[in-house]
Amino acid sequence: MNKIKPHLALLACNCIWAMDFPFYNLLLTRYMHPLALAEASLIATALISLVPLLWERAERVEKADIRKFFGAALLMGVFRKLFLMYGLSKTSPIDGSIIDTIVPILVLLLSVLLGLDRFTRLKVAGLLFGMAGAVAVVVTGRSSGHLHAQFAGNVLIFLCACVSSVYMVCFKKLVAKYRVTTVMRWLYCLAAVVMLPFGAGQLVHTDFGTMFRHAPVPTLCVFLLQTYLPNILFNYSLRFVSSTVSSIYTYLQPVVAIAASVALGLGRLHADTVVFALLIFLGVGMVLRAYALQSEREEPMKVNLH
Repeated sequence: MNKIKPHLALLACNCIWAMDFPFYNLLLTRYMHPLALAEASLIATALISLVPLLWERAERVEKADIRKFFGAALLMGVFRKLFLMYGLSKTSPIDGSIIDTIVPILVLLLSVLLGLDRFTRLKVAGLLFGMAGAVAVVVTGRSSGHLHAQFAGNVLIFLCACVSSVYMVCFKKLVAKYRVTTVMRWLYCLAAVVMLPFGAGQLVHTDFGTMFRHAPVPTLCVFLLQTYLPNILFNYSLRFVSSTVSSIYTYLQPVVAIAASVALGLGRLHADTVVFALLIFLGVGMVLRAYALQSEREEPMKVNLH
């Protein structure tokens, strides 16, 4: 069960993240400036991250790691939020979810370049199958809004994917060193403070009353759910599985997004979508199998060394 928990956490956080694109896009196009939404979500997440202090003692963080937390906060808290918010304000949710499927490829390439991982035929095949399926799912389910996507917005979403990939590879050891609640608290409290001088002006001019009246579910989800819960699940899973395995679950997001659209009556499920979804699951399975085989080969070597 302990081996399954990180994968269940990855599955859950990617199901929640699948709703990022439609929810953020709705608020950005109608109610909030990108800077205001970025700062508001960071403040909400920072406040929620303090709640565990009610039942647990604050974990001591080494001085050398404070600089690392500051770097992680800049990446995941500030840059990722800004790229995501400004990107979604300039492109469609469909284009955004297509571009996000590049994350597993970037993670594997970066891991190989840093000597943390290596290519195998099964890994590469799984990544390509997953990416092909994810892109096909989104393209076949695209809306008319896809036609009006802007190039600048697509570039920003790509930069968002790059930031996520760097975090997953370069800060994996830091995440594994401390409790996940400690990681969340340092990361998002620092990010909220850094962003405050830039986002405060737009934040005070936001009509929260109108936003809560006309879009209560997206608003509550964005502030209370979309950042803290998936990130605590993600950082928990990153302690136990490789960065590439963590990133491969990104391919599930288009499937969940389209399934949610069907459930809400916003779209129809077609046979080809089911086929492409199965292609994604095949790709995920191939990558997971590749790491399982790699682990089985390495285990006898460890035993012999002892």
